[in-house]
Amino acid sequence: MVPDGGLRVHKQREERRVSITLMHMVRVCFVCLGNICRSPTAEGVFQHLVAEANLEDHFEIDSAGTSGWHIGDQADGRSRAEAARRGFELTSRSRRFVRDDFDDFDLVVAMDGENVAELRSFARHDDDRSKIVLLRTFDLEADGEDVPDPYYGGTDGFRNVFDICEAGCRGLLETLRRDHGL
Repeated sequence: MVPDGGLRVHKQREERRVSITLMHMVRVCFVCLGNICRSPTAEGVFQHLVAEANLEDHFEIDSAGTSGWHIGDQADGRSRAEAARRGFELTSRSRRFVRDDFDDFDLVVAMDGENVAELRSFARHDDDRSKIVLLRTFDLEADGEDVPDPYYGGTDGFRNVFDICEAGCRGLLETLRRDHGL
């Protein structure tokens, strides 16, 4: 295990040489409006996929909302139920995204265009804005840009959001593995 910013030493027997590689954790924050449906689902799915790939030492994963309506709350019970049905766990507590989060994360993954607009309004400069992406851009089969908000709908909406988050998170992980040599 190598902590963020740590060093990893690789020894090659044949050549008897040592190479040193700086290791950097990839820090990802998923963002929706209230941080109780879509972003905690994406966070839980991404954590699960990262664990399956044995890459936990390479990622810091979180989620947040652009509003403060549900600060401290667990994910919506319908989101947690759908996750449990599929063998996933959603353990985060809602929090509000703050400007300083741009300093703490490499990638800020928004669930819809309204979240992107709100995040851009929080951004202090181009470096902050360059970290904002839509989750569905990582799903090559996406039929739209937004992850729909299931809050006011029924169980089917939560199933659909889970499917969308899983597809987007698989594509995101594949992209980050390729871009970071993981």
